[in-house]
Amino acid sequence: MTSLRYGKLTPRRVAHAVAWRYRRVRLRVRRRLAAFGRHAKPEPLPPFPDLAATPVVVGIGPANFAGQAWEWKRAAEKHLDGVSCEVFAAVGTGLQFPADRLIESRWYTVREWQDRQEQRVLEEYTHLIAEAVRPVFGLKYGDTLAADLPTLRAAGKPVAILLHGSEIRRPDAHAEKYPYSPFRDRRWELGRVLQDQSVRLGRIVAAFDGPKFVSTPDLLDDVPDAVWLPVVVDPDVWVSTFPLLERERPIVLHVPSASRMKGSELIDPTMDKLAAEGLVEYRRLSGIEPDAMPSLVAEADIVLDQFALGSFGVAAVQSLSAGRVTVGHVMPHVRARVGVELPIVEATPDTLRAVLLDLLDNREAARATAAAGRRYAMAVHDGRASAQVLAGFLGRPLAALGKAAS
Repeated sequence: MTSLRYGKLTPRRVAHAVAWRYRRVRLRVRRRLAAFGRHAKPEPLPPFPDLAATPVVVGIGPANFAGQAWEWKRAAEKHLDGVSCEVFAAVGTGLQFPADRLIESRWYTVREWQDRQEQRVLEEYTHLIAEAVRPVFGLKYGDTLAADLPTLRAAGKPVAILLHGSEIRRPDAHAEKYPYSPFRDRRWELGRVLQDQSVRLGRIVAAFDGPKFVSTPDLLDDVPDAVWLPVVVDPDVWVSTFPLLERERPIVLHVPSASRMKGSELIDPTMDKLAAEGLVEYRRLSGIEPDAMPSLVAEADIVLDQFALGSFGVAAVQSLSAGRVTVGHVMPHVRARVGVELPIVEATPDTLRAVLLDLLDNREAARATAAAGRRYAMAVHDGRASAQVLAGFLGRPLAALGKAAS
């Protein structure tokens, strides 16, 4: 076989011809894209809304895990005099929670946005609460807060670090201290990833010389010089009018955000057996949108929190606020750090069946525990205690009773 252009078409000549054609096409496409880029109208930056004119303007971000940055903002604005906050949060692939500015990840590499964000932080905020050791100027200087700190320090910006959990929790230390730790499986790939991350970020946190806050009391294991900043739940949203434990087969709800972290696989066999025996209705759910959770919790009689990490977080407090019987595994030293009695019914994967059967046999006592849980949540997690923790860093007094009660 021959060609007027290439002569005899051997396999090598065919390959060369295809490669040559591919390079020509690729070059043409690149030139056209470059020309389009030169003439295309630049995409406008996402909006930077005007900030409130208060003596203290606090930036909180960029994580907003479980919507807690938003809740701390509301607490500070409600309970502290002269404070306003802006929550800026990166748009992730998981559940999305309210924020003042939701930032698509692509902007993190755009210099114009980076410069505007830096101006916002340095010139328009009086204080910054940086979450999870993540950068606050996008990727302008690096991929952690450590890269931004020299600029923040040079500007004299008061900065606090706020830590949520997996970014700082040391899996190796957790496995030694907590008997049901998910990190006891050394083969677990995520555990190895989190180990490397916690070591790397732990060095940054240890070297940081400003205020440090943690969202759950167990994290004081990893950051002993931090202060517990209680998570915040709106008691008006998480309230139930459903009668408690009046059904013959109570509804037991378990909605883990991450099943292995919560120890779900450790309790599912027990719960499936109780359900098969007709003793409970077990509702095991996942991927529920935040707006749907209050009604699901309100209808339940018993909410199972977590059985692996030995602590408690937002989901448990939501259940307590709703006046539901809340069951989970919380280590004694974590309970002691709360400072008051924690009305989470203690159960481990090994004792869960016995604990639930006892609750069913003693329903009046269980209802009293649920009522104590509601009182606890309103006293510790309605925002007032969290605002008081932030007051020292922000240098602002608690608001008058009239504002706090509004």
